[in-house]
Amino acid sequence: MDELRWMSTRELAARIAAKEISAREALADQLRRIDEVNPAINAVVTRDDDRAMAAAAAADEALAAGAEPGPLHGVPMTHKDTHDTAGMRTTWGSPIFADRVPETDALIIARLRAAGVITSGKTNVPEFAAGSHTFNPVFGTTRNPYDLTKSASGSSGGVGAALAAGIQASGDGSDMGGSLRSPGSFNNVVGFRPSNGRIPHTRPGNPFAWLAQSGFMARTVSDVALLMSVGAGPEPGAPASLLEPGSVFDRPVFRLGAEVEPSLSGMRIGFSPDLAGLLPLEPEVRAIVSDTAAVFAGLGADVDDTIPDLRDADEVFTVRRALDFVGSWGPLLKTDRGRMKDSVVWNIEEGLRLTGAEVVSAETARARLSGEVDAFFAGHDVLVLTTCQVLPFDIGIEYPTEIDGVAMGSYLDWMRALCLISATGCPAVSVPAGFSASGLPVGVQLVARPGDDVRLLEVAHAFEQATLVAERHPDIPVVDVGEE
Repeated sequence: MDELRWMSTRELAARIAAKEISAREALADQLRRIDEVNPAINAVVTRDDDRAMAAAAAADEALAAGAEPGPLHGVPMTHKDTHDTAGMRTTWGSPIFADRVPETDALIIARLRAAGVITSGKTNVPEFAAGSHTFNPVFGTTRNPYDLTKSASGSSGGVGAALAAGIQASGDGSDMGGSLRSPGSFNNVVGFRPSNGRIPHTRPGNPFAWLAQSGFMARTVSDVALLMSVGAGPEPGAPASLLEPGSVFDRPVFRLGAEVEPSLSGMRIGFSPDLAGLLPLEPEVRAIVSDTAAVFAGLGADVDDTIPDLRDADEVFTVRRALDFVGSWGPLLKTDRGRMKDSVVWNIEEGLRLTGAEVVSAETARARLSGEVDAFFAGHDVLVLTTCQVLPFDIGIEYPTEIDGVAMGSYLDWMRALCLISATGCPAVSVPAGFSASGLPVGVQLVARPGDDVRLLEVAHAFEQATLVAERHPDIPVVDVGEE
């Protein structure tokens, strides 16, 4: 079953559509893999095997009856435990919502299901998705498949660990301060944060939100593009929707059997692992990311050390995040303060303390930041920097308190390479870049101008094909589940 286990989503969907593999067989293998490895990594926290098997059987029967398969027909997938799934609990890793079962799907889930996905479970997250280390009082800690003593990051850490462990090839997630990109780096997979409006914000949430984005992770850039092709596109009642359909991601270079030599000829790349000293980096991270400059140059790109000035991004991110926490979770401070972790309480209180002058200052800073980003991309196509400033850290700590001798002031500071980019509104992707001497993954972060999502994935795909770092899989202790 190793062939099926490490198969891409594209190939699995194609083989199900061709009736070479049944949806029931694909699901049975996924569930078996969860049984084998989940006791070690704790990535999947909710399952509904019976309903999933019924859905897989229905998918097979529909195909046998001549139905036209969707692009993900019969593909089994677990979903991030912050995305509402009708009839399956969505807890946000919080005791407050431990038994919550939504009646409707989040937009990203509804679109995946419409494309044919079989929902088989939910993956672990930090409490309220706060922080890039996946642990919570409901389900415990998710472990890194490459080293079970290390963090899988977060908040899409359960998704990232599931991909790395061979449970599935791709999955949904979300990203405010790096929650798709950071676990991408820690788990040697691809994590893509799209431009605002690609996967629109809808009611009953804030349809005008912009800092947090839904997106996808996968073991390959090609699979991320496939999921974007079904997950992206405008939505009625979502005023910030980008009008381009998801089909813009269906490029020939990403398709099965595409024989295109990776090339970045004519691309202009601004390159700085630490943003010209703005970010402290662990030495091994710096070395691995620095080495990628030669890869981009070898693919034909013009690489220089020009970067945008992102100093305004700190203010923009911290103020907007604090306001969003008040909007999402503020009422719980009065009713359930004792059931929330300290960092969540702190972030809500930071928002409540903001003055009108501070909010205006942050909006003014955002305007300056937008101008700086526009000026940079007038002369460059992509910005390249580190994804995570540290290697995967010990699961026993909430977050790194220092990096290369520099103290971190809060649980957000060690994620600054990610938060700064979130504040710009640019699409960004983390792609596997290499491994430390101890075998821990390191990703490189690629950033493009807002709206340039497709070209960004094409650049990431070229880098991925040139390096093949993503083809290295972890050696996880498995449970013998016997023969069926």
